[in-house]
Amino acid sequence: MAGPVLRVFSYLPNPRVWKALIAAEYCGVEVATLGARPPELARWLWDFEARELSEDEMTETSPYARVGRRGFKTTLYKTDAFLAAHPFGTVPAAFDPEGKTGIFESNSILRAVARSGSGDHGLYGHDGYEASRIDSFLDAGLVFAREAQEYLLALPNPTSELYDRMADAYEFYLGGIDNALGNSAFIAGDQLTIADIGFVCDLGQFLRERKMLEKDPGSGLRPISERASEEYPRAYQHLLKLGALPEFEKHAASLTRDLT
Repeated sequence: MAGPVLRVFSYLPNPRVWKALIAAEYCGVEVATLGARPPELARWLWDFEARELSEDEMTETSPYARVGRRGFKTTLYKTDAFLAAHPFGTVPAAFDPEGKTGIFESNSILRAVARSGSGDHGLYGHDGYEASRIDSFLDAGLVFAREAQEYLLALPNPTSELYDRMADAYEFYLGGIDNALGNSAFIAGDQLTIADIGFVCDLGQFLRERKMLEKDPGSGLRPISERASEEYPRAYQHLLKLGALPEFEKHAASLTRDLT
């Protein structure tokens, strides 16, 4: 196998990164990952050549010091080259093998992996129309995933507005997926595509709300996904079916292990 087609810097483990790793299994390519657990990432230099910093390097006068936003409230250390490649300054942050081109947002990184594979694997469809249909599901999933991220970070005490907004996003997304699976074996058609991969990682991550609320029963909240297997049976069974495949189990077993 040749060298990595992408290098991804992120907090790890990260279900959003698992999308790219699962796709890489099907494409026969390598994706390199680098990073640490979320609390430790503030001690890293965010760069194509990301590395852990020494105590002497972590100063407010460092040329790399930046104000942390979006999930990180502490000072972060990012190079100018990192911000040129990733203007929103977020992770996961992927780079081409030379470190010149930055790719951000997990679904875009997922697409990049599918485009990198040789042969007619079909993960991104077989023509422009099929690819656009797959994009439609990925875009819908991105809206759902963004709401889910904000909601999960607020547990066990989200505002009523956030809870209701998440419930609406969940119903809309799962309803659409369930409808799609009523017409085909996979989400975007008759074979597995990156739409299915994105679905497993995004929904599997969201279903963690159950355990999170079980740990704090005093919140009094009913899990939004409490009756997912009954309300959206096709979508739920699709999640379990794909989660049992070796390519998914290798990277994302924790998302579906306790759902049966």
